[in-house]
Amino acid sequence: MYGDSGTGKSTSIKAIVNKYYDSGLRMIEIYKHQFRYLSRIISEIKNRNYRFIIYMDDLSFEEQEIEYKYLKAIIEGGVETKPDNVLIYATSNRRHLIKETWKDRTDTEIDGDIHRSETIEEKLSLVNRFGLSIGYMKPSKTEFDGIVLELARRNGIKGMSDEEILLEAHRWELRNGGISGRTAQQFVNHLKGTVKK
Repeated sequence: MYGDSGTGKSTSIKAIVNKYYDSGLRMIEIYKHQFRYLSRIISEIKNRNYRFIIYMDDLSFEEQEIEYKYLKAIIEGGVETKPDNVLIYATSNRRHLIKETWKDRTDTEIDGDIHRSETIEEKLSLVNRFGLSIGYMKPSKTEFDGIVLELARRNGIKGMSDEEILLEAHRWELRNGGISGRTAQQFVNHLKGTVKK
């Protein structure tokens, strides 16, 4: 899951785990510095009676980092087949997880043929191994307004008209990180503390 910050990527994964927890779904969160343990973790959980999501939040790699190569091998299964009770989920603000630069896009011309940069292919191969990519983009102004009003209703905000709530929400988002679901929630949290229900 990739896209703008505050759009619900991590929340979506937590919601999946909460919904299916009683059916035996569990989540294991790991970080980049723990990738070397991935094979061992999968080996420990593969014969359990639960289903597991191995979760990597806010995953991205800088140009000099090579940990993504370990992850590529694990996702493909390496020598051992990936068990049926394990899925790997990641969230990132970067579409391709790895920082891309314009120099990556310099192609080589041989005998009039253009060959795509192998650097790009190497970097894209990681995200392609996940199998499914879901984009989470910032809401439009109209969608943001709808989110704010719905959250205000759910939280029992009274004493303000919709127009007043939206006017304050627009001021809030200009000062606090722009349009996103997270900003809408933070604004309504602020209202809960300052407005009578």
